[in-house]
Parts: sequence; structure tokens; C-alpha cells
Amino acid sequence: MDTETTEIAPDVYRFSTYVSDANLVMNQYLIDGDEPLLFHMGQRALFSFTSAAVGRVLPLERLRWITFGHVEADECGSMNSWLAAAPNAEVAHGALSCFVQVDDLADRRPRPLQDGEVIEVGARRVRHIDTPHVPHGWDACLVYEETTSTLLCGDLFTAFGRHPAVTDSEIVGPALAGEELGHATALTPALGPTIRGLADLAPRTLGLMHGPAYTGDCAGALRELAAAYEELLEAEGERLRG
Repeated sequence: MDTETTEIAPDVYRFSTYVSDANLVMNQYLIDGDEPLLFHMGQRALFSFTSAAVGRVLPLERLRWITFGHVEADECGSMNSWLAAAPNAEVAHGALSCFVQVDDLADRRPRPLQDGEVIEVGARRVRHIDTPHVPHGWDACLVYEETTSTLLCGDLFTAFGRHPAVTDSEIVGPALAGEELGHATALTPALGPTIRGLADLAPRTLGLMHGPAYTGDCAGALRELAAAYEELLEAEGERLRG
């Protein structure tokens, strides 16, 4: 199993492993700087592959921050393996999630983050954004690297199959096809407005967890996805009422 490394923006690296059993790519992202930050860790079974790939960019001892979108095996299953390999690293996650579960799951006490809180990673500024139930976990959050305008958007735009590392091709269609197959998104009234709020950040790059890094019209893609989910929510409501 190979892990591919791509610099998708200055000092922002994508580590991608294709898992054939799931027909999905599993991506982690590293933001390098004085206090390097890793977003997503992957399952425990992938740790040897992803840690080796990260180690080719920087010594694991340099990792300072580890964070993720929500508590789920492909996002944080190997958390304690990373903490053991990176003795200077600290898990950072949403305050409520830390209180309810990450405090208990992590071998070292995590740093709870408030919505909008910024971690300065040297020349890069990483903003924590709470996005409850977007795309599905109640504890969901994303991170936005303000300096390069890179939004690491977790499970948003999940697409099955193998993908190029970086693309400017259309990503909404594949995401909706993945939604039809997996039904993973929490269809709530807050879904559309939350995604539009992300579009208002005007990101230049989207770092997908299960798909390519996207460099096309990022705000437009987010707004199109929000509208499509609102249509799905309306259709589901009509189905239940009928």
C-alpha cells in the first residue's frame, strides 16, 4: 500500500493512501512551520504508511499539533500511535468533543478549541471552525489555513474511487454520487447555511479527505453543494410526510 505525497499549497502537504476494499482514498494533511500541524491521522492499520510519508517531509518529533474533523476511525483511529511517535505533539479539537470523548480517548490530555480559535503554526494561521453535523458527526469541525486560503474540509465532497492529487475539474457531481451510495450526510436545516458560511471564506484550495485537492472555483463548488443538499433535504421531508 503506497502513500502519495503532494504539496498542494506552500507548506501544505497532502498524504493520500488508496484503500481498495473501500474504494476510497484516505487523506491526511500537514501544515508545516515552527509548530507543524497534522489534520487527520487515519486508521491504525494505515499508521506505518502515513507516518513514513510524513517522516519524509519532517521528523515526527517536530510535530506540535494533531487535529481532525470528528471522532471516527479514518480520522483519528491512530491518534495514540501518533502521540507515541511524536512526543512533542498535542491533540487539539473542539471543546465540547474534548469534554465528552477526546479527553478519554487520547493518551495525552488534548487542548480544547473554541469556534474560531487560531493556532499559529509559524508563518501559517490555522483557524478551528465548529460545524456540528456537517457533514455528519455531531462533533464535526474543520480547519482553515488563513495564509494560503486552504480549507481542509474533511468528509465534504467525498467521492469513491482513485483520483489525481490535485484537480480543477468538477467535484460536486462525484460527491453527490457518493452521497447516493453511502447516505453519510446529516440532512438538517443547518447544513446549507453552514456550507455557505465556508464558501464565504473564499478558499483558494479545498483539501478533501476522500478525494483530490481542488483548485477550481472553491466558493462556487461549496455553494452548489449546499444547494444540492437542500434539495435532498426537501425531497426527504416530502418522502417522510407522504
